Amino acid sequence: MADLKDFAEQLVNLTVKEVNELATILKDEYGIEPAAAAVAVAGPAAGGDDAAEEQTEFDVILKAAGGSKLAVVKLVKELTGLGLKEAKGIVDSAPAAVKEAVSKDEAEGLKKSLEEAGAEVELK
Repeated sequence: MADLKDFAEQLVNLTVKEVNELATILKDEYGIEPAAAAVAVAGPAAGGDDAAEEQTEFDVILKAAGGSKLAVVKLVKELTGLGLKEAKGIVDSAPAAVKEAVSKDEAEGLKKSLEEAGAEVELK
């Protein structure tokens, strides 16, 4: 049981880049679609007890790049500090998390910037 708790903690602490790499591995080597993997990883973390409390950390999810994909890739690169290839990977794999566990103000700022570039964004 301790091994499963360690594994769960490792999953929760993955960076956006690592989650994208994990999704690619699951798809290429095991035939598991990334959307299904995201639900499997995110599902248990959403506890019903915490729903009554006000949310303080948000995930910025890129739902679609929109008409100006290149501008969105450049903006994701700038906002996340990732390389061009990693930023393009996030945009290409939309819906995908751009940033996770950020404050409400930062999340709203990121959403506004991405929407101005033409992207479709969601906060969770």
